[in-house]
Amino acid sequence: MPMDARSDFDDHARSGRLQARPEAIAQPGDGSAGRHALGLGGKRDGILAVPSRFEPTKPAPLILGLHGAGGVAAQMLDLMADPAERHGVIVLAPESRGPTWDVIRGGYGPDVSFIDQALQQTFRTYAIDPERIAIAGFSDGASYALSLGLTNGALFSDVLAFSPGFMSPSRQDDLPRIFVSHGVQDSVLPIDVCSRRLVPRLNRAGYQVEYQEFGGGHVVPAEVVEGAVGRFLG
Repeated sequence: MPMDARSDFDDHARSGRLQARPEAIAQPGDGSAGRHALGLGGKRDGILAVPSRFEPTKPAPLILGLHGAGGVAAQMLDLMADPAERHGVIVLAPESRGPTWDVIRGGYGPDVSFIDQALQQTFRTYAIDPERIAIAGFSDGASYALSLGLTNGALFSDVLAFSPGFMSPSRQDDLPRIFVSHGVQDSVLPIDVCSRRLVPRLNRAGYQVEYQEFGGGHVVPAEVVEGAVGRFLG
């Protein structure tokens, strides 16, 4: 990459802005179903999960799934696996460069760059529906999904935030639909200081928010995931 292009790329990363966009695939069929390592990040990499019902010539919906603090890609894939397979959704699950996502550790940068690379690779290999791209996450991943989702609303049609703690968008870009869920007995990220504060802020900012509370702790019930994916695809 030329030096000036590298500088622009780094500037975008530091502001939380993703540059990757879906592409027209010249030779549909290069990508295959199953779980594939990204091969981009060494020990902390990521996984792309392509459903068995994937049709190479038909643009598929995509969910970018972000794990919680200290997590790995497989945790987010396991959370999304059943509805993604059932509805034909590709799930891209990158891993954070550190123990959690960059903005939580001090500011946007390395994770935005890595996610951009992972998205670019996915868009080059699989036909993705540009109108159906969601960003989802659990716990710290949900906080990051809200932050990146609001910053990059022109890319993401939906944000699915399961038990978020906060949000830190660098700007408000477009108005993606937002789904938020939280357990009323959550002792890790207590609901009163997290989602019950975040959701009113989102409503006041003009976002279309569906909010679900459930009886339970710092978990994501399967029916909540199913409902969130169904709303994204509806």
